[in-house]
Amino acid sequence: MNKMTVRDVDLTGKRVLVRVDFNVPLDDGKITDDTRIRAAVPTLKYILEQKPKALILMSHLGRPKGERKPEMSLAPVAPALAEHLGVAVAFADDCVGEVAETAVANLPEAGVLLLENTRYHKGETKNEPELAEQLTKHGDVFVNDAFGTAHRAHASNVGVSEKLTAVAGLLLEKEINYLANAIESPEQPFVAILGGAKVSDKIKVIEALLGKVDKLLIGGGMANTFIKAQGIDMSDSLVEEDAVATAKTLIEQGGDKLILPIDFVVADAFDNEANTKTISASNGVEAGWRALDIGAESIATFKAQVDSAKTVVWNGPMGVFEMPNFAKGTFAVAEALAEITSSGAKTIIGGGDSAAAAEQSGLAEKMSHISTGGGASLEMLEGKTLPGLAALTDK
Repeated sequence: MNKMTVRDVDLTGKRVLVRVDFNVPLDDGKITDDTRIRAAVPTLKYILEQKPKALILMSHLGRPKGERKPEMSLAPVAPALAEHLGVAVAFADDCVGEVAETAVANLPEAGVLLLENTRYHKGETKNEPELAEQLTKHGDVFVNDAFGTAHRAHASNVGVSEKLTAVAGLLLEKEINYLANAIESPEQPFVAILGGAKVSDKIKVIEALLGKVDKLLIGGGMANTFIKAQGIDMSDSLVEEDAVATAKTLIEQGGDKLILPIDFVVADAFDNEANTKTISASNGVEAGWRALDIGAESIATFKAQVDSAKTVVWNGPMGVFEMPNFAKGTFAVAEALAEITSSGAKTIIGGGDSAAAAEQSGLAEKMSHISTGGGASLEMLEGKTLPGLAALTDK
């Protein structure tokens, strides 16, 4: 990585402004998954070890669209972060203006402050210079550690980077290194597994990966569109009609690299308690039924491909894993990846639902790397330049 990192700058006595990704799920003000908070801790502890004057943190949460929405406040994150860091974390009720500036000024030496949701201001997502200028007032050095928003040009990442020395945090550096190496110099055989609902979200990724992988396995709702592209009726299954022609082209381009499911678990309703059966993909789905997971033969086929791989990138579940009866395919993939990781293979989970599935399966710790950014990791797999990364100071 040719960008400066937090290790390349002197932070002693400086006010260090850090863009973190604390976009955590909340239920009635309680954090239901603190993965992103834990992921930021190594960078924050490193900065505190350098004896800064102050550590000021900014993040978004949800999509409040420029309005103050109490259910999207970052207030619950401050005590949770304090617990992980082992130091007090103050909270400011705004990210700019008098409230924020007073909170920064009142910090004790090496004090930590979390600012309120940056997306409470419309200027954040528009990367407005005025908001970036106000945020810049809080720091002497800027550290971007929010990989989850690196594919967006917002005021709190790109805007601030244009006004201060801007360096990558340890998490951002780790994300880039893992994903960039997987794309640019993977150890072969290189296998990619793509799932999730929509083909349209991943067309560019599939096109980019077909030129690099040894095998590309496709599951999840998007597999239905590929099966339909072969002229097979998928009945009530989720199919993206607009993407059928594209899927057909991708099948032709992929040749024997592209591996599709050979059987499905189908249900007579979109419900965990629905009646289910396993059917052969080539026979299609009968009226009134829908495919909600890959079947046992597909699991065995996918596992055989994974078992011989040295590098695997996985993005997207194999079925509706939120329902226990349709989670077998997704969890089987997680198990296969955990097994090969223990034998020295590199396994990279591309954020989003696949990260959630790895956590739910209890195997997250056994993967080489779980990305904290679904959209950002997809854009990296496409080979795109991420604005949040490009804006950092060159080495």
